[in-house]
Amino acid sequence: MKSVLCILTSLLFIASVRVTNAATVPTGFTDSVVAGGLTDPTAMAVAPDGRIFVCEQRGTLRVIKNGVLLSTPFLTVTVDSAGERGLLGIAFDPNFVSNQLIYVYYTAPTPAHNRVSRFTANGDVAVAGSETILMELPNLSTATNHNAGAIHFGPDGDLYVATGDNANGNNAQSFSTVLGKMLRITSTGAIPTDNPFFNQTTGNNRSIWALGLRNPFTFAFQPGTGRMFINNVGQSTWEEINDGIAGANYGWPICEGPCSPPNPSFTDPIFFYANTGVDCAITGGTFYNPQTVQFPLNFVGKYFFSDFCGGWIRVLDPANPSTASDFATGISNPVDLKVSADGILYYLARGTGSVNRIDFTGGGGGGGDTTAPTVSITSPANGATVARRSTVTITATASDNVGVTRVEFSVNGALQCTDTSAPYSCVWNVPNTRNQTYQLQAQAFDAAGNVGTASIQVTSR
Repeated sequence: MKSVLCILTSLLFIASVRVTNAATVPTGFTDSVVAGGLTDPTAMAVAPDGRIFVCEQRGTLRVIKNGVLLSTPFLTVTVDSAGERGLLGIAFDPNFVSNQLIYVYYTAPTPAHNRVSRFTANGDVAVAGSETILMELPNLSTATNHNAGAIHFGPDGDLYVATGDNANGNNAQSFSTVLGKMLRITSTGAIPTDNPFFNQTTGNNRSIWALGLRNPFTFAFQPGTGRMFINNVGQSTWEEINDGIAGANYGWPICEGPCSPPNPSFTDPIFFYANTGVDCAITGGTFYNPQTVQFPLNFVGKYFFSDFCGGWIRVLDPANPSTASDFATGISNPVDLKVSADGILYYLARGTGSVNRIDFTGGGGGGGDTTAPTVSITSPANGATVARRSTVTITATASDNVGVTRVEFSVNGALQCTDTSAPYSCVWNVPNTRNQTYQLQAQAFDAAGNVGTASIQVTSR
């Protein structure tokens, strides 16, 4: 038992029996399989057109198109797949629609080292011979764990690369290696001169953007704000979510979790949870800020993350990161999470070799949400007198068990305005009619289509 837990804690990927079971999700949500048949998947990315690209550890990049896993891989690279090595990361160029560029992170053999490369797409396959190597990382030791591998473009248009410490904690604090770091390079592999350690390092080490990381298996940028959260897999005590900050030192191996006693030289995680053996390795992470919101509004801006051994997804409020809430359970070794532009939460389950999707379906069948929001007009008061030709602000409070999506304000049945965020309000221009009675109505809606209504009457003088 102890050896198995140690293996899982260090994220040694072990093939599991492929049995696909639905996760347990909150009321109003559904979990369904998009596609199965994947072999030892490690990471995924959703293309602008909705295709899902999935890295398989053995070096194949697979494509799921219209719910079908295509038989021909997008590309195949020769990898060393021992332990945690292999094809580990994928990112689409910010201008992918026009330039068709795709970036991957993989362990090249002989001698074993990790590499960042770029390929050009031609439909569902890569153009033959299109690989451009952007960065060769240092040769690895005999240790096959702690390779990290997540890559994502930041809001600045640069490519960020998460690297593990190759099972040597000293690497994380050294400026003589890029291991145990968060790196920043351009889309062509150049190193930005405004990187925080550019002037005190040389060569590829100038790409170091933050340090003191053990195995930052996944990270994510929040759309809109550009905030970065880094999931750093702990050794045996704490799993971390770190605020991605240029020049930060997260303390490994001096500290695991928050430093005790506090050390001003290091940046503590904004959230951490215990490595119990049952929960052993923080893996996927993604912000819920899609172009089209499908989930209830109370999930917008929140951060979803998963644990490899625990088989769960939890949700964290970045504005109040002291605690996390349960969201989904019963997932077989989740390794990655993504939110698509249309508001679907996808998870990659290594144990079942599948990509699943979690949708919000709301009311109607399947135990969906049928509870209407509660709403109350707080101003003006019922029976109040309002001045003719004046401007009156109608205000309301509204709440719901899964979240209010909008409040609509009407006067005598005519819609005046819609507000999607609390405090809910509407500016009404009172007509120039003396002794006229008006019915003011506020209707609160939730994502399931349930409606709560409040009405008052006012008279103009």
